[in-house]
Amino acid sequence: MIAATAIAVSVFVAFQLASELMDWELQDTAADQLRADSRVLATNAERAGLTQVQLPPYPGSGHLVRVILPDGSTRTPAGQPALPPVSEHAGRVAQGASADLMESNDSEEGYVIYTLRAGDGAVQVARAADDSPINRFGFGMLLIGLLCVVGGALVGRTVARIGLAPIDRLTAAAVRVAHTRDLDADIPDEGGGEIRGLIQSINDMLAALRDSRGAQRLLAEDAAHELKTPLTSLRLNAELLIRLDRRGTLDSGLPAESRTRLLNDLGAQVAELSTLAAELTDLARGDVSDESTELLDLADVVVAGATRARSRVPDIEVALDVTSVWVSGRPAALQRAVLNLIDNAGKWSPADQPVQVRLRAEGASAVLEVDDAGPGIDAADVPRVFDRFYRADSARALPGSGLGLSIVQRVVDAHGGRATVARSARGGALLRVDLPAAAPPAPIAKLTVGAGHAAPTPAPAARHRTSDPAPGRRSPPAR
Repeated sequence: MIAATAIAVSVFVAFQLASELMDWELQDTAADQLRADSRVLATNAERAGLTQVQLPPYPGSGHLVRVILPDGSTRTPAGQPALPPVSEHAGRVAQGASADLMESNDSEEGYVIYTLRAGDGAVQVARAADDSPINRFGFGMLLIGLLCVVGGALVGRTVARIGLAPIDRLTAAAVRVAHTRDLDADIPDEGGGEIRGLIQSINDMLAALRDSRGAQRLLAEDAAHELKTPLTSLRLNAELLIRLDRRGTLDSGLPAESRTRLLNDLGAQVAELSTLAAELTDLARGDVSDESTELLDLADVVVAGATRARSRVPDIEVALDVTSVWVSGRPAALQRAVLNLIDNAGKWSPADQPVQVRLRAEGASAVLEVDDAGPGIDAADVPRVFDRFYRADSARALPGSGLGLSIVQRVVDAHGGRATVARSARGGALLRVDLPAAAPPAPIAKLTVGAGHAAPTPAPAARHRTSDPAPGRRSPPAR
């Protein structure tokens, strides 16, 4: 429709311009012919006289002639149709007031008359105004225009169908994916320019959706596997207690020591399930947090994370050596990462060796190190330390789900940092986190009021924190 409309408008404009140009050209040609014929008749009239000049009989077509005599009377050839009366302007030419005159008659016949001074009078040559050439030209242009519009519509439809065919196939593929939920079939890469870019973008989107679905399926499978063992143990212990209680032999059939151990196992299994459920929830969210990024002192986050670790596992001993380093991040997510690092180190650190947590500024980075005095990490396990649900063979007997360090990795990546693992100087594992440091906020000045004036005093610098911090900024108490 757009192509047909554009062609129709173009043909109409072209027709109007061509008609005007053709009409002007025809008028100029006819006027030149009238002038030439008038000059010939005027020359003959001057030689033979206006009353004696011969006027051949009208042949039935062609130009019409007339001689205006000095007294205002006229002479015309025999058989010639009557011309309109001599106009006032033509009369002034005959009287010598003007040399010549080209005028049009607006009567029904429609004549173009050229008057030329000759002797004591004038001669006139006229032609009937004929619009038939213009009409024939217009009719031909109309036919051509209609053919062009129809042809343009057909060509435009064909071009549009060919050009939009990839879009139609793309739409059909998108509908098929929406109905079948099949993300494995890529859309054929065809077309060019913007269409090719669109198809590639949708294929990239399908690939991302496949990866997301695969990650969700893997998460569900791993979660089912990790939940099966504690749930089975919890179910068996609970069924044993229920069976003994129904028989009325709970006290006699289960000694106090065994019952205490069984109840402790139940509590440990419930705690393990709670921890696993919380970690699965964090991991399944797909993002670090909905909380906003803010400028914060990472030392406060580390101290808070150590405090939470000490409250969750009272036997853990944490030695802090932290300095004030400012970063831009999400405090709750960073605190969870610190907590997971300390929890992981606490599982391996011997009873008489504390988990050492160090925080310092190193160039443009905030460096957090957590090390323990345990057996360390085997070289074969280092590449998979931060994988989900991965647990080394030596860690199978220890509590945990294998999600803690994976969450640490995700938090660090979201903050533009890097997490690495190495062997510490004490022989255990050294987990290091590098985060981009930020400029600290401007210090708030305090006003010291003196006699008649007040002077600003800068705020005190950030304190160095160790395992024996100053009051008000205490680390978790040693065991």
